[in-house]
Amino acid sequence: MLKTIILAAAITLVPAMGIAQNPQGARGGATGGAAAGAAAGAVVGGPVGAVAGGVGGAVVGGIVGDNTPRFKEYVVEQRVPSYSYRQELRVGTVLPQRGVTYRTVPAEYGVRKGYRYTVVNDQPVLVEPRTRRVIQVIE
Repeated sequence: MLKTIILAAAITLVPAMGIAQNPQGARGGATGGAAAGAAAGAVVGGPVGAVAGGVGGAVVGGIVGDNTPRFKEYVVEQRVPSYSYRQELRVGTVLPQRGVTYRTVPAEYGVRKGYRYTVVNDQPVLVEPRTRRVIQVIE
């Protein structure tokens, strides 16, 4: 019973924690997802749960750490045209089939093989090309 109450509290609090950590809103990415996952894991499973939740909450195979500013600079240098998207851009958004150009991410950025990048509303994003689903908004 107590675990159920704790789990319900974690489910309620974790999204708010992600927004509080990112003043621009809950846009996703490795850092916010890892922190929120770790918090939920700690509530449910203690220290071991925190480690497991942190790993599960991070963007698997995305741009992380020191690669982020370098990747943003790379995208600017490539002069990738920005696609104008009228709705809110966030992790999970499915981009249209037409009008968006997807490009290969160079191996030096450590991105999972197969992910592509594009620019939407002047913001670089990683996309799973088969589904056209945004997997990371590069902040």
